[in-house]
Amino acid sequence: MLLRDLCNGIQQPEYRFGRPRLPLADIIFGLVFKSYTTMSGRRFACALKEAESRGLISKAAHYNSAFRYLENPELTPFLKSLIEQSASPLRAIETDFAVDSSGFATTTYNRWFDHKWGKERSEAKWVKAHLICGVKTHIVTSVEATATETADAPQLPKLVNATAKTFNINEVSADKAYSSKKNLNAVIAVNGTPYVPFKSYSKGSQGMHKFDGVWQRMWHFYNFNREAFFQHYHKRSNAETTYSMIKMKFGAMVRAKTPVAQVNEVLCKILCHNICVIIQSIYELGLEPTFWTFEAKEPVAPKVLVNWDF
Repeated sequence: MLLRDLCNGIQQPEYRFGRPRLPLADIIFGLVFKSYTTMSGRRFACALKEAESRGLISKAAHYNSAFRYLENPELTPFLKSLIEQSASPLRAIETDFAVDSSGFATTTYNRWFDHKWGKERSEAKWVKAHLICGVKTHIVTSVEATATETADAPQLPKLVNATAKTFNINEVSADKAYSSKKNLNAVIAVNGTPYVPFKSYSKGSQGMHKFDGVWQRMWHFYNFNREAFFQHYHKRSNAETTYSMIKMKFGAMVRAKTPVAQVNEVLCKILCHNICVIIQSIYELGLEPTFWTFEAKEPVAPKVLVNWDF
């Protein structure tokens, strides 16, 4: 029922010509529901028929039709939007967030012939997901997924900015891979405090580079008050817990064959995780979730650097 409420906010693309398309909301419902059951397309057909008989969808699509939609890159923004919307009922609970990345295995491989050793070699492909989650409930507030290897640091500003549209950010914790001036300032720009450890060669002095007060102050806090720093930083472990929850319940690999479909399948898994977190919050926190009724959050005064209390 929660998934149906989320899919009700999906607008059907305008009909232009040709054979009428299946309702996009029903297609996404079926794809996410299939990820939840972890069944193959053929075995899942019965469950989708039952959903049709209960009035959750207007028409059960053939699994081949659903797979063709899964290969469409235009589906990716819809799934990201649903993930962000599914987290919105917890905006009053989550203020501290953790960022991390992890890989999902695929069944496709890169193969080549090694002329030096005279043999064929292969390497498994995998999808890399970057997410930001709340440290209390492990709800995923924003995600970026790519079919190829991507650096971690450039993803943080996008994740933080997407989360800040719904949540008031107090803290953001991430590991050393996200240590950069741009990332620290991205968190400060949304009124949060970044807790990102510095690399061994990082320095607090700027040298010939432009002075950056955020970098210098956090570097001194990290080096001279490390115990207090790590009390906040260790909240980052909740991001690893979130990935463990997703993979243990919905699988650590994807079945799709094409890169776009693999990315979309990972997003479906994450959306399933968010719905499970919402259900848990209903029982533990007395939450009454409603979607697509979000009101703009109240503006918060920007944090002044000189008043930071460490």
